[in-house]
Amino acid sequence: MKKIYLVLFSALAVTTAEAQNKFNLLVGTYTNTCQSNGIYVYEFDANSGEFKLKNSSENVVSPSYLSVSADNKFIYAVNENGTQSTVSAFGYDSTSGKINFLNKNDALGADPCHLINDDKNVIAANYSGGNIVVYNKKNTDGSISEVQQLIQHEGKGSNAARQEKAHVHMVVFSPDKKFVLSNDLGLDKVFIYKYNPTSKNEILTLKGSVDVKPGSGPRHLTFSKDGKFVYLVQELDGTLTTFSYNKTGSLKVIAETSILPKSFKGGTSAAAIKISPDGNFLYVSDRADANAVSVYKILKNGNIELVEQQSTLGKGPRDFAIDPTGNYLLVGHQYTNDIVIFKRDIATGKITDTGKRIQLCSPVGLVFTKI
Repeated sequence: MKKIYLVLFSALAVTTAEAQNKFNLLVGTYTNTCQSNGIYVYEFDANSGEFKLKNSSENVVSPSYLSVSADNKFIYAVNENGTQSTVSAFGYDSTSGKINFLNKNDALGADPCHLINDDKNVIAANYSGGNIVVYNKKNTDGSISEVQQLIQHEGKGSNAARQEKAHVHMVVFSPDKKFVLSNDLGLDKVFIYKYNPTSKNEILTLKGSVDVKPGSGPRHLTFSKDGKFVYLVQELDGTLTTFSYNKTGSLKVIAETSILPKSFKGGTSAAAIKISPDGNFLYVSDRADANAVSVYKILKNGNIELVEQQSTLGKGPRDFAIDPTGNYLLVGHQYTNDIVIFKRDIATGKITDTGKRIQLCSPVGLVFTKI
């Protein structure tokens, strides 16, 4: 009898482990270049790298970047559409993958390209508008208010073609949620705002800013797993900057390197930056002529060492995502209309092509959620 129970328990344990390694992959797309419904939901098996389409939104305009609520019940999306841009809220059933439109409101700035949310607010970065907007979450239904606060950045940078004015490219919470950091590509600055989630109209108040190399164009950043360091990639020249960070919201530059190979002669357009779930490796994508991912090992003192640079096997790797187990890295190609699935070596950080592809119109933002 004990043997039967043991066999049943073992089978149950294996089934549970397999279920725990299945996640939803949400993909935001551009809808103005090819046929797309907007947001797509795939079931992804982190044991095998296999996937299947579960559901999609309907008639959503260019939901290029997505942010999922902590309770996994709502999706927030920027609708990147020039001066007609909006921010949208959706109900989300992770089991079926069904996406239910709730409401949307004006972005009050052109071309929002990034957003975050917590249980009180949704905060978005408007690239062409050069501003940050904050929406309240309305009651418990997940919908968003009209803009409660607008913060306009002013100025310009040294690159006349790309830095003619402010271009806010990202907003991100500090690990303790006491601050919001915002990269401005047009001004070569990272702004630090104190976060006051329950305030009526001063939800973000400026604490300070830090300058980066003129003409570099700060795009995306990520915190180290212990929260002591920040890694920032600059779009215009491929600079990768390491900052020390303390809990008072202060950034200090401690190192700079380039994601470009020494022999590289083409154009650069650095894009996404992510850290592996175990906190040991840093990944950065580069578009334009490079179309590559650079892999770095993160040392205990926050410094980084280059491990490898790999072709993403497509054009326009605007975003990528590492599944929660760390087994796979998925790269979305805006221009070759596919997501390339790479196997990831957890010990070395290196990635290898699995040959698996998700064919999809203009994938831009990738995020994993629980099922």
